[in-house]
Amino acid sequence: MEKLKVIFMGTPDFAVPSLAALIDKTEVICVVTQPDRPKGRGHKFLPPPVKVFAEENNLRVIQPLKVKAPEVVEQLAALKPDLIVVVAFGQILSQKILDIPRYGCINVHASLLPKYRGAAPIEWAIINGETVTGITTMQMNAGLDTGDILLKSEVKIGEEMILPELRERLMTVGADLLLKTLYKLQAGELQPIKQDDSQSNYAPLLKKDTGLIDWKKSAREINNLIRGLYGGAFSFIGDKKFKIWRSRLAEENFSLATSEIKIVGEKFFVGTGGGVLEILEIQAPNSKKLSAANFLRGNKVGDSFWTKE
Repeated sequence: MEKLKVIFMGTPDFAVPSLAALIDKTEVICVVTQPDRPKGRGHKFLPPPVKVFAEENNLRVIQPLKVKAPEVVEQLAALKPDLIVVVAFGQILSQKILDIPRYGCINVHASLLPKYRGAAPIEWAIINGETVTGITTMQMNAGLDTGDILLKSEVKIGEEMILPELRERLMTVGADLLLKTLYKLQAGELQPIKQDDSQSNYAPLLKKDTGLIDWKKSAREINNLIRGLYGGAFSFIGDKKFKIWRSRLAEENFSLATSEIKIVGEKFFVGTGGGVLEILEIQAPNSKKLSAANFLRGNKVGDSFWTKE
């Protein structure tokens, strides 16, 4: 088959395997990614992972502040792509952009649409206790992840699976499913399926307070939050903020009051609104992440975490 002329739009590391897959099978004529952003304590401007990979492979890169800007749309149209592929780009495409390629725009989305439309589908799938998620390739329209479904691939979420593990698995599955989608596209074998809006839900952007642990919730709900945010879940002892990186449902059979802390040897337990949670990795203010055992050797903890009233 003739190689498709493709514009790729993506930003984080999640998008890199899909771009890598396209390099071998298509002609990537341009990569569109977000502008460099300040990161870390020094606020040094750093390029997004997609830009780094694209430049390492001698691909043309543009970084528009607003991809909808008329001059950007004109620039993209002048390239006359057969297809635009979008993977975690981070900006909404206008109808004018969607209309540029002869095959339209295909999105690789990290959920089984119509479930978990939106910006943080991987995190919310874990937080909500899902046991299965996956990748959907979709023919994009002007809505937010509402276009016709092209192909799907399921991925199981293990009980102890954490965010980085699931993300890495979905990155690989996404790249594979993208290539299958392009093969079927060129072979005329795709049968787009309209989404059932009644089955949809939304995975909004994560906010800082998303990770604030409410100890009145069950141990399972809190454990899912910690797994799904991996470093983003936190609580307070007094006025000190502690990040909780890993946990598990306690196997030990004892009862604790909500948010009550109990130390047994080198193990760290907390009572919840339903069951007991064991803390496996924790990070004190201005410190590094430690196992519970190492943390307890150098830190004294109070009787309980702060919880919502």
